[in-house]
Amino acid sequence: MNPLELRKAFPILDQQVNGHPLVYLDNAASSQKPRSVIDAIVRYYEHDNANVHRGVHTLASRATDAYEGARAKVAKFLNAASEREIVFTRGTTTALNIVARSWARAALREGDEIVLMPMEHHANLIPWQQAAKATGAVLRYIPMQPDGTIRLSDVEATLTDRTKIVSVTHVSNVLGVVNPVKEIAALAHKRGAVMVVDGAQSAPHMKVDVRDLDCDFYAFSGHKMCGPTGIGVLYGKRELLEQMEPVEYGGEMIEHVDYYDATWKEAPWRFEGGTPIIAGAVGLAAAIDFLTEIGMDNIDRHSEALARYAYDRLSEIEGVTLYGPREGRVCLVTFNLDDVHPHDVATVLDTEGVAIRAGHHCCQPLMRKLEVTATARASFYLYNTEEDVERLAAALIKAKEFFGHAIG
Repeated sequence: MNPLELRKAFPILDQQVNGHPLVYLDNAASSQKPRSVIDAIVRYYEHDNANVHRGVHTLASRATDAYEGARAKVAKFLNAASEREIVFTRGTTTALNIVARSWARAALREGDEIVLMPMEHHANLIPWQQAAKATGAVLRYIPMQPDGTIRLSDVEATLTDRTKIVSVTHVSNVLGVVNPVKEIAALAHKRGAVMVVDGAQSAPHMKVDVRDLDCDFYAFSGHKMCGPTGIGVLYGKRELLEQMEPVEYGGEMIEHVDYYDATWKEAPWRFEGGTPIIAGAVGLAAAIDFLTEIGMDNIDRHSEALARYAYDRLSEIEGVTLYGPREGRVCLVTFNLDDVHPHDVATVLDTEGVAIRAGHHCCQPLMRKLEVTATARASFYLYNTEEDVERLAAALIKAKEFFGHAIG
């Protein structure tokens, strides 16, 4: 893959910000969109726009075919056993909430255990907090090593016969560490627990095979992998989805309604009440085509190499503290400049045309674990290059000079 050639497919990257060519390094928050995805969405609205599963006219048929065709494409992308295992959602957050509000609240009893990691995004933490409060279950956390990694021996020691759910991030959005979810799933299943994976940061960067991972649920968002905002996916093993009650009620998710009761459609449609995210599904399908043509293995190698290059380059700058391991990380580096607030660092970098993220990254418990209130984060994707990392480093040195009085 050639990042410089790929960059040409993204119209938004061809601009200057504050008098400098844009270097976009906030991909863990949201990636940019290639022309093919933009065109697919425009084409749908210009030629096929209609509601799905309802009308028999030509536009409705074309829209339904596009929507269900996107479901089949996602199933193939994840190597799901069936497209019936793919639920379209608003994003990772909604997908995880469906599992926590539907499957978990029905399955959990007082004293049952939900196992998480200290590095979880709030989207994979707060739904489980609420499920625990509603059912009397308790939260347990797998210990994290000082470098941000997880040991399987600690996973095994944390799980008990009361463990009913293990829900972990595949790739940390702060540390960049890739967690061994396949091995964790095997340990969870030995205890009879269900395995949930937050794939928001892994689906954009690496080949995901849900059957090889043997996870029971896997959630990801389209907007982090070249797709549009407002569309995501919940993969669930079919036998589990069929056991679950819907969490939203209304049109399209019902089988039969009378005045006092109703029955639901089969999964996945029982979870897609109301007019679904049709254009989003069309855009996600186009994004999958784009990524598949490049090759997820190629993207994975590029993400890992660029993250290592950035880690090593920023390590050379005095006063920069990096978080997470050098090895086994993908797609991002998280750092702080001594005695300078990350928001101030990000503001100075923006004047140089370098866009990064600053804050707690929706991981406040992890920030406390790292003994900081916030960090700066540069995250990379398939259109980023080593030159972008050099621009980041140069901008950081300027920020260091600007705040020289603060860091002495």
